[in-house]
Amino acid sequence: MVGQEHVVQALTNALEQQRLHHAYLFTGTRGVGKTTVSRILAKSLNCQGPDGQGGITATPCGVCQACTDIDSGRFVDYTELDAASNRGVDEVQSLLEQAVYKPVQGRFKVFMIDEVHMLTGHAFNAMLKTLEEPPEYLKFVLATTDPQKVPVTVLSRCLQFNLRPMAPETVQEHLAHVLETEAVPADAQALRLLARAARGSMRDALSLTDQAIAFGGGELREPAVRQMLGSVDRSHVFRLVEALAQGDGKTVVETSEALRLHGLSAAAALEEMSLVLQRMAVLQAVPEAADTSDEEAAAIARLAAMMPADETQLLYSICLHGRAELGLAPDEYAALTMVLLRLLAFKPSAQKNSE
Repeated sequence: MVGQEHVVQALTNALEQQRLHHAYLFTGTRGVGKTTVSRILAKSLNCQGPDGQGGITATPCGVCQACTDIDSGRFVDYTELDAASNRGVDEVQSLLEQAVYKPVQGRFKVFMIDEVHMLTGHAFNAMLKTLEEPPEYLKFVLATTDPQKVPVTVLSRCLQFNLRPMAPETVQEHLAHVLETEAVPADAQALRLLARAARGSMRDALSLTDQAIAFGGGELREPAVRQMLGSVDRSHVFRLVEALAQGDGKTVVETSEALRLHGLSAAAALEEMSLVLQRMAVLQAVPEAADTSDEEAAAIARLAAMMPADETQLLYSICLHGRAELGLAPDEYAALTMVLLRLLAFKPSAQKNSE
């Protein structure tokens, strides 16, 4: 499990002390490891050890019959139900009918219900009594991306763990480890772009990395990854921010037109500008927070010195709100140009000079 240390620690302690609950609920956005942690938990409960003498463990061996069968989806005592496509009371009742039978192979029966919030009200009611007082050999593992839709009667019967979205640094570190294992050459900056594009989901990061490897002909290089993601080269962003600091409308319009010609995303341009402006604002407020390890830090420090702090805050706010307008305009690049010109029109220094 990557990036979910709080969940790993709680489950590890529970397994080592044999303080097992009968129902676990894992919540979190897509691709953070809900199904993965349920399978690892099922292996921990049923692992027999390499010599067949093992017991409940926080470190399943991965080589015994139970571990390999759960990994390959053949373990008879581990049942996964996808509630998105099996949401009715009949499907839940047919699952619960298996609860009266003791495990065939393993120590415990584990029922894993994915996207549990999709179940109907009658299906939840059918499950409640078994969920509250299951046989000692039965464990429930529920997973959902939307815990607000799960009835409180179900929530109160479960131990709830919230899996956090992955930090970009965590995703980047894991991608670097995977690519090193697979012997795929990769730039650190390319991995940083992929990690940011994943929006906290490790699954999305791995899918994008697969796509980027195919796009880049077996290697990950920053220009190819930028082209694939449609993200904006930071040099364009630095040029825009510098032109805005100097009140140079001609360069602003020309750079916006260059983004159109290169087919780069207007939304990504505003997002990159927001990121740069945020780092500039931090540097202006806390000069000692400069990051010397980042090759872009010098350019950002130079821009932070060129622009007053109040102007940086205003530009940041306009960039954030401008992203919402892109879908309303008939042409997103025209909308981008209007947002950038608005940044010029509301320059506090220009207003003071006119007064």
